[in-house]
Amino acid sequence: MLLEICANSVESSLAAEKGGADRVELCDNLLEGGTTPSFGAIKQARRLLTIKLHVIIRPRGGDFLYNPTELEIIKHDIKECKNQGIDGVVFGILKPDGSIDKNICSQLVDLSYPMKTTFHRAFDMVKNPFESLYDLISIGFDILLTSGLQNKADQGSELITELIDKSDNKIDIMPGSGINEENILQIAKKTRAKNFHVSLRKTIDSNMIFRNEYIKMGGVQNISEFQNSITDELRVKKIKDILKAI
Repeated sequence: MLLEICANSVESSLAAEKGGADRVELCDNLLEGGTTPSFGAIKQARRLLTIKLHVIIRPRGGDFLYNPTELEIIKHDIKECKNQGIDGVVFGILKPDGSIDKNICSQLVDLSYPMKTTFHRAFDMVKNPFESLYDLISIGFDILLTSGLQNKADQGSELITELIDKSDNKIDIMPGSGINEENILQIAKKTRAKNFHVSLRKTIDSNMIFRNEYIKMGGVQNISEFQNSITDELRVKKIKDILKAI
């Protein structure tokens, strides 16, 4: 059983490793579903981690239909990850009709080699999941991250099971979204998945003494400037122990 932790910082990445994670997916802006982290963060994470490191390649939040300028950014970021010795990159490109953009994705998979490639939860926005699965296999993706076209993986576990059956071991299907200590055993038994993508964060308080509570830097009232969310090492260890017992 492989456990991948979605980490929002170098600190979270190190906590994931200490907790026993097999791999880290380094992301920024998790409230938008994850965007490409800074190359300072990528470089530091690669320098400090001994476990596998994958990096999300997503220039912005929102949909997965990119213009030519955004595609050039994606290509540049993939090249930089390769230069940094990153083990894998995570991306997904769709067409306006909700199908996989096979042409662009094929180019990006070729560009990424020898890094591993994961098609991320852009898959959960496709029109036809089985046709899209076969497209990803034909392109040569190594991993598919999906919640089964639902908000949470436990809600989409039936489709995830079908995808695993139809994949014929030609791509690793990795359930993700909303997986935690309470439901991973049930999801694992139902889907028979061998890879899992989880976050397992905790909230920590800022060390700031003076606090201007009237200012909201992002304009969102329920998000505090004086709290941070990081990977919880103890939760990672707990869920890893659950997987070892299966």
